Amino acid sequence: MKKKSKVLTILLTAALSVGLLSGCGSSTASKSSDEKVFNYGTVAYSVSNSNTGLNPHNSYSGWSTVRYGVGETLFKFNEKMELEPWLATGYEQIDENTVKINLRDDVKFSNGKKMTGESVKACLEDLVAVHDRAPKDLQIKSITADGQSVTIISENKVPGLISYLCDPYGAIIDMEAGVSANKNVVGTGPYVATAVSDTEINLEANANYWGSTPKVGKVNVKSITDGDTLTMALQSGEIDAAQGLPYASLKLFQDNKDYTISSTNTSRVYQACLNYKSAVIQDDAVRKAMAMAMDKNGFTSVLLQGNGTPAEGPFPSNFTFGGDKVKTADYDIEGAKKVLEAAGWVDTDGDGIREKDGQRLSINWLTYTSRQELPLLAESVQASYKQAGIEVIVNATDSYKDFLKAGNYDVFANAFVTAPTGDPQYYFTTHVVDGSDYNKGSYHNDKVETLVGQLRNEFDKDKRSDLAIQIAQQVVNDNAYIYASYLKMSFVMKKGVTGFSAHPSDYYEITADLDMN
Repeated sequence: MKKKSKVLTILLTAALSVGLLSGCGSSTASKSSDEKVFNYGTVAYSVSNSNTGLNPHNSYSGWSTVRYGVGETLFKFNEKMELEPWLATGYEQIDENTVKINLRDDVKFSNGKKMTGESVKACLEDLVAVHDRAPKDLQIKSITADGQSVTIISENKVPGLISYLCDPYGAIIDMEAGVSANKNVVGTGPYVATAVSDTEINLEANANYWGSTPKVGKVNVKSITDGDTLTMALQSGEIDAAQGLPYASLKLFQDNKDYTISSTNTSRVYQACLNYKSAVIQDDAVRKAMAMAMDKNGFTSVLLQGNGTPAEGPFPSNFTFGGDKVKTADYDIEGAKKVLEAAGWVDTDGDGIREKDGQRLSINWLTYTSRQELPLLAESVQASYKQAGIEVIVNATDSYKDFLKAGNYDVFANAFVTAPTGDPQYYFTTHVVDGSDYNKGSYHNDKVETLVGQLRNEFDKDKRSDLAIQIAQQVVNDNAYIYASYLKMSFVMKKGVTGFSAHPSDYYEITADLDMN
């Protein structure tokens, strides 16, 4: 967006001034949608987040497909995290293993090809053939297409199937067009990617979009993972909006009339996964003391400056199965000391760190930097744990996967959206059962295995919520995970940017409603 021309001298005539302004096309309000360019800086697009490129069938790249307006899913969530049709018009649960999904008849891919039952079938079949998480979630046995409908039969009962299809990996793409060498795809969204790299995506309005006409002609999404650089880019006008600004920087824009902020609470939780393969973590007393010594209120109020909520369980309280239904240990340093002393952990050499049987109570805390909250959490526990006599050695690296693979950690602290489908099953089946993808602590509990098995087969919403609360409480009782806080997400944008709002699902960002005035 061009800046308004400045009056260079009071000797210019009014007529000449008007001529210059109109000739330069300097006012965004006077521009057509084709001329409007939106530059967006975000910390959320990066190799370390496993979401570079736009192929939804690869890791977490589907989040970028949907976030940046290239792809859409069959169903979506509204602001209340309630299911709504998107590319579909509705569905019918034929039996416990079979669901029929009816599709819109007016949707075209960005290449002009009509979206049909056959194209959706081809997309979903490729998804479950190559994706790392979708096969376990969807458990698809077969898919048949009939005109503008698809019928999915699952191997087992999947009560949350429709919710799972809201996951960005379910973005519908044209499989005949395939995936380009630079990881670009043909979707149904309001924008088409013209260039894709690991650091930037360039987009243009989709001329074949089935919905309302995009109001902005071009969008440039830029990966800016350094907080200070992101802040300066917004201040200088290099970008028009930012996601992931450091909390200290938010204050610069909160009371500034030239900017607006859109914020919302999400189900992204900051959690510490305790590694049961570690000898020190296998000690029940150590895990309990670690839970008691985490200062969640201090972390959220001071380090996050109020941009987070202390967590109880994996889910925030706005869900019926949320954290307020789960009881966790209160912050109690003196209590943590007593727990450790009773278990034989005593500071024998007076250096402030406890020992037992010649072993120093030292915790290797693995985390990464692409989420600004995680190094701050490490800083917080390093201070509070020391008060209890626990040493914390922090390894904050975006090469964390190498350390996970090597097993070189006692704690892995990460960020995770626990209810991206508005349903509790996703988190439990990925984090707490045997062989699940994100069970980085090798946690096992027979009761949890049984309850998750029941959850997989339960269709009743209230019973599913009750099961979820029971599972979360057991995980908390075992101190397998320590939940620190839930994220309050904020978008900061120049005044005049509209149709760009933070959403509790953390999926939807660039839409046809985006505008610049």
